[in-house]
Amino acid sequence: MAFGFGRGKGKGQGRRLGWGGPGGVCICPSCQLKLPHEPGKPCFERFCPACGSPMTRSFGAGEFRE
Repeated sequence: MAFGFGRGKGKGQGRRLGWGGPGGVCICPSCQLKLPHEPGKPCFERFCPACGSPMTRSFGAGEFRE
């Protein structure tokens, strides 16, 4: 095996900004309702109070629509 190829010796760099953290919002993919993310509770376990769809996590900035 040539030098510099193959598996690295360090920890991976994938998903640097991916999982967890206190920031972000939960957003409904159907009606776009945004709710604040609750730390310790994944957004996909929440359901939209307006339409009942499962919510997803968004890390983008934006206003909350009530």
